[in-house]
Amino acid sequence: AERRQLTIMFCDLVGSSALSARLDPEDFRRVLIAYNTRVTDVVRRHNGNVVRYMGDGVLAYFGYPQAEEESAVQATRAGLALIDAVGALQAEIGVGLRVRIGIATGVVVVGDLVGDGMVREQAAIGQTPNLAARLQKMASPGTVLIDANSQRLTGGHFDYSDLGLRTLKGWPDPIRVWHVIGATDVKSRFEARHKSKLPPLLGRDSEMELLLSKWRDARRNEGCVVILCGEPGIGKSHIALALDERLRNEPHITLRYFCSMHHTHTALFPIIGQLEHAAGFDRNDSPAGKLDKLEALLARSAATPEQVAIIANLLQLPIRDSFGLHELSPAECKQKTLAALLAQLEALALEQPVYLIFEDAHWIDPTSLQQLSLLVQRIARLRVLLLITTRPEFTPPWHDDPRITTIRLMPLGHQYGAALVEHVTGGKPMPSPVLSEILARTDGVPLFIEELTKTVLEAGVLREDQERYELAGVHLQTIPATLQESLLARLDRLGPGKEIAQIGAVIGREFSYELLRAVAGIPAQVLDAALDRLLASELVYCRDASGDNTYVFKHALVRDAAEKMLLRTRKKQLHQRIARALEEGFPEIVDTQPELIAHHYRHADDLPKFVRYLSIAGDRALSRSALTEAHENITQALQQIVCLPADATRTRDELRLQIALARTLLEQRGYADRQVGDAYAKARELSGHVDDPGMHLAILYGLWAHHYVRGKPAAMLEQAEEFLTVAEGQDEGGPILVGHRLVGTSHLIMGYMSRAIASLDQALMRYDPGKHGANSRTGQNLRARFGQDVGIGIYAYRSWALALAGRPAEAEQSADTALAQSSGLDRDDQSRFYALWHAGMAFVLLRDAERVAAIDSELMEFANDRGLPYWQALAHFLRGWRVARTGHAMTAVELFHSGLELWAKTGSRIFRPICLAFLADAHAAADQRDLADQRFREALRITAGTGERWAEPEIHRLYGDLLVRCGNPAAAISRYKRAIDLAREQGSRWFELRTGTSLARLLSEGGQRVEANDVLVNIYQTFDARCTRPDVTDAQLLIEAIQ
Repeated sequence: AERRQLTIMFCDLVGSSALSARLDPEDFRRVLIAYNTRVTDVVRRHNGNVVRYMGDGVLAYFGYPQAEEESAVQATRAGLALIDAVGALQAEIGVGLRVRIGIATGVVVVGDLVGDGMVREQAAIGQTPNLAARLQKMASPGTVLIDANSQRLTGGHFDYSDLGLRTLKGWPDPIRVWHVIGATDVKSRFEARHKSKLPPLLGRDSEMELLLSKWRDARRNEGCVVILCGEPGIGKSHIALALDERLRNEPHITLRYFCSMHHTHTALFPIIGQLEHAAGFDRNDSPAGKLDKLEALLARSAATPEQVAIIANLLQLPIRDSFGLHELSPAECKQKTLAALLAQLEALALEQPVYLIFEDAHWIDPTSLQQLSLLVQRIARLRVLLLITTRPEFTPPWHDDPRITTIRLMPLGHQYGAALVEHVTGGKPMPSPVLSEILARTDGVPLFIEELTKTVLEAGVLREDQERYELAGVHLQTIPATLQESLLARLDRLGPGKEIAQIGAVIGREFSYELLRAVAGIPAQVLDAALDRLLASELVYCRDASGDNTYVFKHALVRDAAEKMLLRTRKKQLHQRIARALEEGFPEIVDTQPELIAHHYRHADDLPKFVRYLSIAGDRALSRSALTEAHENITQALQQIVCLPADATRTRDELRLQIALARTLLEQRGYADRQVGDAYAKARELSGHVDDPGMHLAILYGLWAHHYVRGKPAAMLEQAEEFLTVAEGQDEGGPILVGHRLVGTSHLIMGYMSRAIASLDQALMRYDPGKHGANSRTGQNLRARFGQDVGIGIYAYRSWALALAGRPAEAEQSADTALAQSSGLDRDDQSRFYALWHAGMAFVLLRDAERVAAIDSELMEFANDRGLPYWQALAHFLRGWRVARTGHAMTAVELFHSGLELWAKTGSRIFRPICLAFLADAHAAADQRDLADQRFREALRITAGTGERWAEPEIHRLYGDLLVRCGNPAAAISRYKRAIDLAREQGSRWFELRTGTSLARLLSEGGQRVEANDVLVNIYQTFDARCTRPDVTDAQLLIEAIQ
């Protein structure tokens, strides 16, 4: 049995009951025999098949067991002919007969229906037979009624009367019904969806001339991008290959990349495929052998050893020298990979002009699109012509770039269509009626013309002589009305090759001989014979003339037609066998394309393995920073895993997937995004049912970091303390020091300096640079699990806490240590950015503009080069503070505004109060006092709402400075005293000294010298008088002036 489109006819003899009562049984028998014989003859003349006689009724199929072109048209013609033919029986039997007919078209399951005690019959199962029967009962005597599907297929072949929507028993919705009045001379159109061997390029002169012009530009170092857009079968690939043929006699390099509908979420799939094909990989090659071939290939473009290592890593080959690749984060590895691939192309373009064809871009994966976008950005200075073929639904991000040329292919005219038909026939003219029919039904689509012409040649309606084709019969209607019917007919004629085509179709658009043999499970001789027949049909071709034993359907819809004939149960069986064959015999597919195995297990309804391989695919994509693909795979896995039986294994797997989803969202959106927080919160909920401290710690760190950037210190401290408790319970040294660092950072942000320093000192006491440093395995593991380098994190925040606590020398030393440790890291390492920002802010607290200048310049350069808004914003804050110190207040205002806009885009809220205070101070310096007042109030409102209080004393102090400018010393004194109280409460002696200086100066200027002296001396005496930091020297000079 199989699934296929079928047109079904029910023919009923009107008034048979009354006739049987009126006639002698023997006479009535003679009438029925004459009636059934006449119906059978008419049905067969129209290529139908009578499958059942039911007394006065006849059931007929059109398009089975052998698919025929225009089945619906033939059935409708047969129906109209039956009305006349049965009526004409009166002259033979002396009794007037009338019939009513119902015709319906749809997908059915058709084949032998056999059971105990039953007679074998070819039965069509589905709604279509029932619909045909209902239409027959609705029809008036002497009429033919058809459903909407049949009417769409027959189109202009007939005149109709639309009977509108009718309610039929057993159908939930009304059905549109058509009354067929009679035949017309108009022939219907159809769409063809199969491609044969490439014919001559016809009717594309203007397109080819434009491409040649672009090629000439490319040869002059003026690289070009051309998008060739059109519907399936319009000739995009033909034009691409024809241009390559035109360039054959001139020096150039052609590179072809093929996207795949099954690999839209497999990072760099077309690029990996091109590299493997160009290098000549064989599945029997050892990894070392493949590496040798790859090195030989890349030697042609003078690839550096590092580039070879990067590309070998992309292909998952052993690397002779890692060049530190294993130490890179996934994002860094991805960036280097894309750069290395682009460098190879640039090197090739220096050697010879490059013609690069990127086919089926509507199936491109996001990472390949990113690589393509990089090429588009640089192509103007390369000797490269990039030709992208795509269907209309694909819109690249740079489609409106004026440098991009888009060619939209239009159908061929009559002249070129006729020439294409003549090419397919081998130069022999086609009879005019047949040629006209072909051209009328193909609408100028080259692929449709080719396939329909081939079907006509194979259908037996023509007789070939030495010079031309002639009609061999009158059945011109066997020309297909749709390409689907055409392909079904060709598949039916394959014999044993049909089943092989169907197995190949389930495997995919292309399939290897080895996999086909493993799945088919038939002797090699039988398989080879079936493949030979399939190749001879030209439905499938061998991809490489060198005989790599890989076969490809010439068009995706050829594959679709073969696959759709299979029953769901048979397809499930095949998908299961394919997946198992890949698992057992193709380890390289398991390693590199787990999503392909997941695809087959999904359609095999093997949910556990579908989820398993989706999970593997998601992890693999995440490790390569293919974030869109990772998100898609992991999300699908999470959606499906809940359908598995609830047990401990499922919960653990679901938790692991949830953590992976959180990490993916984190990489895509940053810690501040609400979806990241929601993902980690869901993971924490699941972790309560799983005893796995490692996963628990990962979740707690993710939640801590989310609350950190969202500016929620209380929640931070809660997660940090739980993190530390879990780590101590496991007695893991590395996580314990991370826990102390998180607790210390949380206390710092909340404004508890002594607690912060105590926790950070605990972390520092446990920190061993040799064991936990950036170059150690443990340190790298900690960085991968918990964000930044742990040592840098400790020293960075310790420098803040020490500065605020009034220990400037130790603060400077800690900041310098963080910078020194990060200097040995890769320039793209996030830990380097982390060290720069925190050290820079420590020097802001110490009012060391010179040190801040060096740091903000480096941080700004790094962040701008890499387009990282989080670090760009922080660099703006540092620079804004420094510029304000030089007296350029409005420039500082602009920098702070830019930084806050970037900050808002990231969703981050941490540090917003201090940055608003710096902005307000710059407004005050620019004499924009109202704006300054607004910003100070906003900063204090956020501080009160979030609990990020570490900068609160400084905000009040700067607000007091504004009030002094505004001539309100009493209010200023109140602000200063509030700042001093807060600083003492927090243990922020540095802010206490600075504010004390401001308050003493104001009191002194107001004649209150004794009070001024008392305010400042008490705090100043707790500092080392030898300290040369501005805050200490300012206090010392003021005290001397007062005294």
